[in-house]
Amino acid sequence: MGEAKGELIDEGFLRRYRELLDAEDAAFDELEHAYEEGDRNTFDTDLAAWRSVVERRMAFLERRGLLPVGTS
Repeated sequence: MGEAKGELIDEGFLRRYRELLDAEDAAFDELEHAYEEGDRNTFDTDLAAWRSVVERRMAFLERRGLLPVGTS
């Protein structure tokens, strides 16, 4: 078998994950502002940007075998 999951989490992993979380937070802030301002066009654009960042974060975790626990 491959590396244990604990071995996958190192300084590089944490740095990249923090970058992705920061990007997600920034994208969500923009989405929230567009919602509060009632700007539908900007909201749609910001929603797509936020989803893209979330997908990048999820793909990052999946590539390292760290899948989220599903809810049933």
